[in-house]
Amino acid sequence: MVVVPLSKATRSASETRASTADSRRWVRMAAAGTLVASGVLLLAGKRRAGLVTALSGAALVMIDQREVVSKWWNALPGYIGAMQNVLGRAQTVVENISGQGEKLHRVLSK
Repeated sequence: MVVVPLSKATRSASETRASTADSRRWVRMAAAGTLVASGVLLLAGKRRAGLVTALSGAALVMIDQREVVSKWWNALPGYIGAMQNVLGRAQTVVENISGQGEKLHRVLSK
């Protein structure tokens, strides 16, 4: 009797890349499909089902676009700081206008 050794089939780098690209394509197609389905459900008046479907589609998009989500997440504190600065300025302007309005009211009421 002869024993023949069975070797494991190894994947080449091009096969691995093709498999990864194929799986990313499926994730993108699933994300697009769920987002379209959520739009249809929302138009049909099924709010809860449409919202759940939209959230699952958004989750799939986040899985597919990890790098973009990571960049946005890292940039978010800067945007929040800038918005706080703008809101602080707006608050100062509103307080100044309010003070001027009170002065004008006192002058006109005399």
